[in-house]
Amino acid sequence: MRLLLALEDGLAKLLLGGIVVLVFAAALGRTFGHPLIWSVDLAQLLFIWLVMLGANKALRIKAHVGVDYFVRKLPVGLRRWLEIALGLLTLAFLLTMAWQGARLTMLNLERVYGDSGISYGWVTGAVPAGCLLLAITLAAHIVRSLAQGARGETLVFARPDEEMAGASHAAE
Repeated sequence: MRLLLALEDGLAKLLLGGIVVLVFAAALGRTFGHPLIWSVDLAQLLFIWLVMLGANKALRIKAHVGVDYFVRKLPVGLRRWLEIALGLLTLAFLLTMAWQGARLTMLNLERVYGDSGISYGWVTGAVPAGCLLLAITLAAHIVRSLAQGARGETLVFARPDEEMAGASHAAE
């Protein structure tokens, strides 16, 4: 599992580096009168994949922004079940997006993306791939929360209150 996480992080870093190089090369090309028309398209393609990998990492470490002022006031057991219910609803949404995204990708295989000559399927393919990755991560959080039983120490979306308090003090 650690190997897969390291691979995901490495790929995200590689994509970000590629985006920086492509945008910089495009700027240099325009400056010297030889624009690289395809570089912006390729940078946008890499960006959507980077967004999906970043969203998955944020979900994995429970770092997505959430407004939980009222939810934090609930008893831990009720809060846990609310998060499980919302997690299942989100899981259904992600699986629907993956299914519909796969259908869209199949429809766009022949379409050419901008001036790059690359199939637009590579762009739309990020949606089903990213949603499946997010669904797997979310399912693992739900299973972990259910496995805790009545103790309810592990929530689906939120970090434990103690960890959040430490994170807010670290930011000061």
